[in-house]
Amino acid sequence: MEKSYEIRNLGCAHCGGKIEEAINKLDGVEKATLNFPLRKLKVKGECTDELLAEMNELAGRIEAGVVIAEYEIGKHKHSSEHKRHGEHCCNHDHEHDHEHHHDHKEKKHISDNSHSHGDEKRGAGVFIPFILGIVVFTAAFAIHHFTDFGIISAILFGVAYILLGYNVLIATFKNIRAGNFFDENFLMTVATIGAFVLGEYAEAVGVVLFFKIGELFEDYAVSRSRKAITAAAELRVDEAEVLINGEFKTVDSDEIEVGDILRIKAGERIAADGIVESGESRIDTSAVNGEPVPMTVRSGDKVMSGCINLSETFTLRTTAAAADSMIAKIAEAVEEASAEKPKMDRFITRFSKVYTPIVIITAILTAVIGTLLTHDWEKWIYSALTFLVISCPCALVLSVPLAYFSGSGAASKNGILFKGGNAIEALGKIKAIVFDKTGTLTNGSFTVTDIKTRGGISEAELLKICGSCEQISSHPVAESIAVCCKARDIALDNPERSGELAGMGVYAEINGKTYFCGNEKLMQSKGISIDDFGGSKAGSVVYVAANDEILGRIIVSDSVKKTSAEAVSKLKSMGVYTAMLTGDKQENADTVGRELGVDRVRGGLMPDEKLSELNAIRSEKGAVMFVGDGINDAPVLAGADVGGAMQSGADLALEAADAVFMNSEPESIVAAKKIADKTLRISYQNIIFALAVKALVLILGILGHPNMWLAVFADSGTAMLLILNSIRALKVKK
Repeated sequence: MEKSYEIRNLGCAHCGGKIEEAINKLDGVEKATLNFPLRKLKVKGECTDELLAEMNELAGRIEAGVVIAEYEIGKHKHSSEHKRHGEHCCNHDHEHDHEHHHDHKEKKHISDNSHSHGDEKRGAGVFIPFILGIVVFTAAFAIHHFTDFGIISAILFGVAYILLGYNVLIATFKNIRAGNFFDENFLMTVATIGAFVLGEYAEAVGVVLFFKIGELFEDYAVSRSRKAITAAAELRVDEAEVLINGEFKTVDSDEIEVGDILRIKAGERIAADGIVESGESRIDTSAVNGEPVPMTVRSGDKVMSGCINLSETFTLRTTAAAADSMIAKIAEAVEEASAEKPKMDRFITRFSKVYTPIVIITAILTAVIGTLLTHDWEKWIYSALTFLVISCPCALVLSVPLAYFSGSGAASKNGILFKGGNAIEALGKIKAIVFDKTGTLTNGSFTVTDIKTRGGISEAELLKICGSCEQISSHPVAESIAVCCKARDIALDNPERSGELAGMGVYAEINGKTYFCGNEKLMQSKGISIDDFGGSKAGSVVYVAANDEILGRIIVSDSVKKTSAEAVSKLKSMGVYTAMLTGDKQENADTVGRELGVDRVRGGLMPDEKLSELNAIRSEKGAVMFVGDGINDAPVLAGADVGGAMQSGADLALEAADAVFMNSEPESIVAAKKIADKTLRISYQNIIFALAVKALVLILGILGHPNMWLAVFADSGTAMLLILNSIRALKVKK
């Protein structure tokens, strides 16, 4: 059993890690994952009320005031079921139902507003003391430096300290009562009170001031990143109009079933995946795949949930329930990605366990040994206090996962789904990207790309003859020629006699003439000479002959996607080696490879041969990403360091992939690589900068040159810079 809980009043990322570790040790818990930015806990195991009580007790001991609660479930599902079956809810008439539903919405609105006002009051309750504290601190600082009123400045420093640090003192008191020592609040309290005792009033207040500012920056950064992540979840539609017993009724989207007919009005968001049943309109797909240009849809076209209908009302036959539709999968994948921890994050978590004890022990040793050697106890205790200020690793514990969290948010806005922070981390280390051809670099659908005629016959005439012959066949090549004829308004003839010639093509008798349409082997078997048609091109060649005379040839091929060439070029400019491995024949693969400028091309490969080639590239170049879309690509996707799949591909490929590209364009691969590189770069910057500054403060303190202001910068100042640096990952140039 797996269950999700919300975590309230959790303010420390380091404490969040301790809570996750403690819950994982409880009996009945198989795995617990705490998502700090989303304030969400996912538990797999025996999720009983007793376990919830145990988790709350544990969390309260680690950080006072933390509450773990079950998510509230909506109450409108019951009436929705009655509507589907055309019943009146609980013997009330329809009018009363409507009033009750309206009243419920009204109450919810009022409740939301009152909650909002409550937040404003709480915000004012925190913000006003903060502003007053800064004013009093500034006044105290001025009096202390420019007048002789030392007692007044000391009192004002004390008032400023209480105004700015009362929440730290309260949290410390609660934690001591719960038996929890050595958290950031306790260490901050000891350091600041110690500074007051030593007469360093300005430093003491400065510590809590910058600590408070750091908290504000943290809340801002987490809020921005959370918005980027939860934007996908907000695309879900609560209600939809479903055709029931001949009329459209509004039901909860959870009740939508496969095969239902939905009515989508202008301005509405689509609740479930489906196929347009009737009507024509334009839809905005940007929220799903990042594509800014609206798409025209008509009868028979596939439509994804989460898109917005921009113009005309149309009906949709669902191909998936709302819970199984694309937007639900996106929301789930993005949330999972924000919870999945990369190796770097796991390293920081392990590092944080030993960092605080080491710094506290160093502080004690510095105070004791320094005093014994020099007898200057004030200096060395002051030095030890500076160590306590930097002893909490919160800046690192939050900033590194926040970078990956922001990277996931940036990716989702660009129509890219990463299945975990580890996928972003791995992609950032990729040295080579290997593509499948069909459906990845090409569109995966056959079209007529070239026509050559002989004997004065026109292209239209050749197409009419070939289309009339090929209409009996269900082969993709034959179907593409029929589609081309339809697009050019070419009316086809019905053959008097026709048939298929296995592995070679078709024949047909039309108006007393016998025509042959097929490959080179068919022409040779009939003794028909094939002229030189000006060089070969990639694709399947269909020769057309009447009796023993060649009339021309039509090439049907898979067209290259519009962004493929540019994507390959950009990847190469980024220093990434490119390769294409395909099951298509080598000749076609070489043509596409030359057109796109791919470094290495291999054709005619079976799935196991693709995997062997990929391993060869890995041993030669380094970590490899494979991007494909077919069922046969699943083994290679799983075998690559990072697997990427086009959303238009097979379900098995999507399941095996670490990243999914929603608009199925190669340009998304470039964006994904840029996001991963930037996220990884920011993470390294955060770690190096934080450790360097903290190490500098420690070295200065040990050498007898302590500075509380530098310690404040090393803690809260560094945290602010690191957090701001992390949210840079939210912005990626397209």
